[in-house]
Amino acid sequence: MRRPLLRRLRAIATRRHPTQVVVLGFVAAIAVGTLLLWLPPASAEEGSAPLGAALFTATSAVTVTGLVVVDTPTYWTPFGQVVILALIQIGGFGLMTGASLLFLVAARRLGLRGRLAAQAETQTLDLGDLRRLVLGVAVLTLAFEAAATIAIGTRLAVAGEAYGDAAWHGLFHAVSSFNNAGFALYSDSFIGFVTDAWLMVPVALTVIAGGLGFPVWLDLARRDRRPQRWSLHTKLTLAATGAFLAAGVALVTALEWSNEGTLGAHGAGGKLTAGFFAGVMPRTAGFNALDYGEMNPETLLVSDVLMFVGGGSGSTAGGIKVTTAALLLMIVWAEVRGRSDVSAFRRRMPPSAQRQALAIVVVSLAVVLAATLFLMIDSQHGLSPALFEVVSAFGTVGLSTGITPGLSDAARVVLEVLMLAGRVGPMTLAVALILREAEPRYRHPEERPLVG
Repeated sequence: MRRPLLRRLRAIATRRHPTQVVVLGFVAAIAVGTLLLWLPPASAEEGSAPLGAALFTATSAVTVTGLVVVDTPTYWTPFGQVVILALIQIGGFGLMTGASLLFLVAARRLGLRGRLAAQAETQTLDLGDLRRLVLGVAVLTLAFEAAATIAIGTRLAVAGEAYGDAAWHGLFHAVSSFNNAGFALYSDSFIGFVTDAWLMVPVALTVIAGGLGFPVWLDLARRDRRPQRWSLHTKLTLAATGAFLAAGVALVTALEWSNEGTLGAHGAGGKLTAGFFAGVMPRTAGFNALDYGEMNPETLLVSDVLMFVGGGSGSTAGGIKVTTAALLLMIVWAEVRGRSDVSAFRRRMPPSAQRQALAIVVVSLAVVLAATLFLMIDSQHGLSPALFEVVSAFGTVGLSTGITPGLSDAARVVLEVLMLAGRVGPMTLAVALILREAEPRYRHPEERPLVG
């Protein structure tokens, strides 16, 4: 009886589009997490947590976002916190493996010439080596999380926490950091450690490592240290990540330098530490060492852009991804220079990749604008806080100006949909566009419209 049922389920799964399998996997994890957090032992309150709070928290954890409607360290029991930690790990690990598998499936649908070029350029694994892929992601994840656990836990122990608490907090925040989740076991996140460079820097570096993505780390591990031998994806990801990080840190620090509600209350060293941390977190990490409700509107706008862009493809970060943003900027730069080809690092970008980048950006912008308009109408908040909350959800960041707990049930549902869409949307859209790519059998006559 079991074998026919398993065969039937396997047949149903194999007939589904690969992007559907990934989405269904995330939905299933959210459902299981919601049920676990709904159990009475998960909540510190009497009885079970409200279903809405359990669903929102599970969605935020699986999509490694970090937005919350209840205080994580005080509302959830140790059992509930372990559930949240497990959901974060499942979400981050599942995203990296799922993204890698999806792009491998897409690569197999390319023509022979495209497949050979992609394999020679990226040195990616093939579908026949799934075990090695999964093990590679697992080893990478555990290595970074173990190192971060030691660094964070040691610092917390030195700061005066009991060894047991320091070890647990070190593990929780290491997993949350590498997976760019932003969940913290302190009610004020890291505001109490705002000028502590020994804690802020390890957390920020772990966030950056998780945001680069498995394809980049695999490429760096396989090849030597000479940049000219890296794949185009690795070069673009590292260059774009460096540029966005530098711009984010510089702008946030400069704009908030004299703001007494954020950086202005600290000395020069503290300002630089807090500014660095605040410039890195919009990469979709979600920890905050500054009160975003006190930040200048200009800083919130800069953070909106950084959150919308996000991290690297195939990473634990969200957003449209730095390679998509870099490709879009290169398209504009080529057009301004009157060049027909878009190229970088002596490699020409195929028109299909350019169209896919434009599609992802346009669709993402439409989703963000529609959700922002709904939030403004439903909650009566202004443009800046509403846009910040929406982009934070869509980019799976988790930063907040403090309005999330007070939103209506309808607005929370919108944020939950945004978190799921932001986690799997850009990735599945990119793969779906690749899988639908086909040469037309005929072409219409050309006629140029007026542009601009």
